[in-house]
Amino acid sequence: MSRGDKEPSKKIFITGIGTEVGKTIASAIVVESLQADYFKPIQAGDLHFSDTDKVKELVSNSKSVFHPNSYALHTPMSPHAAAEIDNVSIKINEITLPKTDNDLVIEGAGGLLVPLNDKHTIIDIIKPEYRVIVVSRHYLGSINHTLMTVKMLQNKGITPYVIFSGEAHETTEDIIKKMTDVMVIGRIDNEPYFDQMVVKEYAELFKENLKSIYES
Repeated sequence: MSRGDKEPSKKIFITGIGTEVGKTIASAIVVESLQADYFKPIQAGDLHFSDTDKVKELVSNSKSVFHPNSYALHTPMSPHAAAEIDNVSIKINEITLPKTDNDLVIEGAGGLLVPLNDKHTIIDIIKPEYRVIVVSRHYLGSINHTLMTVKMLQNKGITPYVIFSGEAHETTEDIIKKMTDVMVIGRIDNEPYFDQMVVKEYAELFKENLKSIYES
């Protein structure tokens, strides 16, 4: 790369081991930490206050740009079902990244095998060059869901990273780390609330680990 060339922007995809595990809060923290742009390809439901709106409200830096969804669906259901209700069909070749020179955080919907249509799931829109962060939250069955998610990404040739969300559960987290050898970016505790100041504090805590995933 010559001295005048720009380093290509980096893409971080944030997925979860299921729904309601803390992907959107994690996305806001990563966006704030890297002053990256944000993009949620598919929003299903809550269009009056979408995940994009939530992340934008939690981010305080002036550099990040919040890009519109490729698909904004009205019903809070699996994307394939919400799309059918809206009489549209999700085509993965129409999910195109926004044009930006900045780094980009991409938030998925649910987990890796959430259907988008009759053939494709979330994992099909994750490119090999993306860095992928898995948000894992402890519940009965979460070890299985986390190990399967990590294994699927590894089988695709992608090195996953983990953010733990919610109350700490040492035995759960220890076995996940031992069995996957994944790098843990950090933990997001069950805070009484999340606002710009809380997100900024986590952004500072995670900054060095987030920067290091580009070097691995």
